[in-house]
Amino acid sequence: MVSLEFPSQLDRWRYLEHDGVSATDGLAVDEAIMYGYGRERTAAWPATLRLYTYRADCALVGRYQNLDDEIDAEFCAAHGVEVGRRPTGGGAIIMGPGQLGVALVARAVADETPRRALKRYASGIIGGLASLGITAAFRSKNDLEVDGRKIAGLGLYLDAEGAILFHTSVLVDLDVERMLSVLRIPGAKLSDKAVERVEERVTTVSREVGRRCAATDVRQDFSTGFAAAFDIELEDGTVSDDEWRHARELAETRYGNAEWIRQRSPRRDARGSAVLKTPAGLLRIYAGVHAQTLKSVLVTGDFNVLPVAIGRLESALKWCRADPERIAAVTAASLRENDLGVPHDAVAGAVWEAARKAIELQHDAVHPGRDGSCYFPEPTGPSSDDEAARS
Repeated sequence: MVSLEFPSQLDRWRYLEHDGVSATDGLAVDEAIMYGYGRERTAAWPATLRLYTYRADCALVGRYQNLDDEIDAEFCAAHGVEVGRRPTGGGAIIMGPGQLGVALVARAVADETPRRALKRYASGIIGGLASLGITAAFRSKNDLEVDGRKIAGLGLYLDAEGAILFHTSVLVDLDVERMLSVLRIPGAKLSDKAVERVEERVTTVSREVGRRCAATDVRQDFSTGFAAAFDIELEDGTVSDDEWRHARELAETRYGNAEWIRQRSPRRDARGSAVLKTPAGLLRIYAGVHAQTLKSVLVTGDFNVLPVAIGRLESALKWCRADPERIAAVTAASLRENDLGVPHDAVAGAVWEAARKAIELQHDAVHPGRDGSCYFPEPTGPSSDDEAARS
């Protein structure tokens, strides 16, 4: 069991269910609930768990992302996809009836690191998946994975008053083609392999249990998972009048406000690519970089099945510092020698080459803003390295 260490030591949480919420209202209510958990206020409950679904479809970008780097705004406008910006970090996601939104609000535990908090709160998600016969584990910086495939993304937001919001999107089901249209994906580069490449890296509850599920079909399993993981009882509750008022204010001033949704980081993302010749064939490595951070790494090749080592490496390099020494250290820790048929320092060198090209693009004042995503960053185009690898 997990101890939450709340001062009140109460063993009952408030439990909320909502369905078909808009991007604006879904996010506004989550933050409004935090109001009662500040240092100067005493919430009626030690924690509030909200399990909810969004209307079809909503695209939510992370707190620190550039909207235009992540979302195809023209497609969203033409097809009624509502766009919102979360208070939590992480990548862009699509939400609807097939994805279960999880919001857990509580008083932050003193001196707890974000990674430890993520792992602790994620135990409820892991418990819910276990009740469905799915074994998941915490991996990388903020993901839950099943056999190397992502099934849930995790995020945290700590406000100035000491309240904490834990956010999760559980992939109960996923229309991959729809997702590829909503998120910024260079379709011409992916051709007919786009869906296949996504499915190599993500999975869903539906896929794991062998039947098509909506989020509402399995919500009870996740409420049970949280209750068991934290040794508490969930009591059906409601959003208070004060919380609704605060949510309406937040919807108007923040989550429904174009200035909040379209805010930009000081610098656009950039992408670079490199190739690496191996006994098994040619690998192409794509790196997405924001400032001096590796936002994403994608390794592609003519795989029948994605090697486990590649998925492990991609996860480990996500959000690491984009310099050759750090990349080499992370690669050495993630790969066994000759895991990919070549020494790990050769792999690290290729990753750094891709990252270096991206960093150079960031310094280019006329950088045109290439499209890409966390799975498929846009390559920078053919280079002399490409030609050398083909020889």
